[in-house]
Amino acid sequence: MDRELKLSVQSVADAEEIPTSTQFRKWVKAALTQNAEITIRIVDEPEGQDLNKKFRGKKAATNVLTFFYDDILPLTGDIVLCAAVIEKEAQQQNKSLVAHYAHLTVHGVLHLQGFDHENDKDAVTMEKIETNIVTGLGYNDPYQEKNY
Repeated sequence: MDRELKLSVQSVADAEEIPTSTQFRKWVKAALTQNAEITIRIVDEPEGQDLNKKFRGKKAATNVLTFFYDDILPLTGDIVLCAAVIEKEAQQQNKSLVAHYAHLTVHGVLHLQGFDHENDKDAVTMEKIETNIVTGLGYNDPYQEKNY
């Protein structure tokens, strides 16, 4: 059964290469197990830093933040991707930018559905699911140190 997805993609980042809405939709649907309304927002580093400080108490921007609204059905939430951090990580990890965006989008969608990596057991479970989805999309295992 096909899941119903309402997806909005907003980009306010000054980035060289941002995936298309079609790519984001494909990645979200691959990780989604239920109907959902999701907004993906691609931000610049200052906005990413502000959000991470406000909601997680961290000083620096992070690659992905997930906001889940548990009092609304269907599954509703926002995924914030920081373009500058993602670009830097992809370069440092010798991964293609599109593959890294795919992985972090899948990661965010899993968080929306209740997965986390706060302890070793949960991290192993979440990473295995991510790896299966990402490799099923045609990318290499995001946790292996290989080129994409």
